[in-house]
Amino acid sequence: MTESKNPRRRSLLKGAAVAAGAMSAPMVAVAQTTAFRFQSTWPAKDIFHEFALDFAKKVNDMAGSRLKIEVLPSGAVVPAFQLLEAVNKGTLDGGHGVVAYHYGKNSALALWGSGPAYGMNPNMVLAWHYSGGGKALLEEIYKSINMDVVSYLYGPMQTQPLGWFKKPISNVAQLKGLKYRTVGLAVDLFTDLGAAVNPLPGGEIVPALDRGLIEAAEFNNASSDRALGFPDVAKNCMLQSFHQSGEQFEILFNKAKYNALAPDLKSIIDYAVQASSADFSWKAIDRNSKDYIELKTKDKVAFYKTPDSILRAQLDAWDRVVAKKSVDNPFFKRVLDSQKEFAHRAGQWQNDYEVDFKMAWNRYFSGKKV
Repeated sequence: MTESKNPRRRSLLKGAAVAAGAMSAPMVAVAQTTAFRFQSTWPAKDIFHEFALDFAKKVNDMAGSRLKIEVLPSGAVVPAFQLLEAVNKGTLDGGHGVVAYHYGKNSALALWGSGPAYGMNPNMVLAWHYSGGGKALLEEIYKSINMDVVSYLYGPMQTQPLGWFKKPISNVAQLKGLKYRTVGLAVDLFTDLGAAVNPLPGGEIVPALDRGLIEAAEFNNASSDRALGFPDVAKNCMLQSFHQSGEQFEILFNKAKYNALAPDLKSIIDYAVQASSADFSWKAIDRNSKDYIELKTKDKVAFYKTPDSILRAQLDAWDRVVAKKSVDNPFFKRVLDSQKEFAHRAGQWQNDYEVDFKMAWNRYFSGKKV
């Protein structure tokens, strides 16, 4: 077949071929973007809000244009302690915080973060949650208080300091009458030890310390504490405590919004949580250790180890608090029993297998051969 020499005929033939090709080509659906509006319980300058943004970025990168999570800082839509209700009602599609902030809804919720957790470190508490029955218990508690949410826990936090003080303390008697900030079951623990406790959200702590509304406070870690301005209002920090020695982050979704997602998007969220847990752990070690040095050198903060007598008093107070809560709240006892069963097995393995890393550190950095 020879090509027509008539220009008009050639144009008509070419147009017909293009039309035929278009008719035979499959229709490609253009996916619409699902937008989720999140809020964290952290001030914008806090490293914890940065971790919330890190999680959202992982989801957004993997989901492409199909799912986008926007994260606002604490107070942008609701106060920090109202996050759970806002996600449940759909005022927010999701949020980033800690389970202990929901303590007022059911005291058992504070066991995901508050207290010594039978000697488990933060990563072991997460292992209990996902492998030892904690996740099912948390879902049951949320259902019992009519919170229609999907919860993911991640990011094992370091043991939190006893806190920031105008003057360092050396014995438990100095806690008597002290106006002190903490949250969760630590409120009950320090109340038992005689402190006057005020459970302020993160962004309100430093202004309250500055105005003398409280005399001492804990928040979380070197990076957060420095960013929030603690060294501007107090120069003494007591390290080590049992009040929040096993905490982790929580990522919340409104259940209806979450259930409407395609299965692969749910998988992306699941794997983003796991990746964020590792990413948080690595970044926290790097950033917290740097800010710890900055606090000591640039901010001239004096750090003290919390005396063992105070740590033992904390454990005594904890035993009294949980004994009462276990009678008052059946969920409380079930969570404790579940943690205890897992900790007995996992703790024995951990304690028997782990070497004393401090021995090696002291040998190479303390100037003393041990």
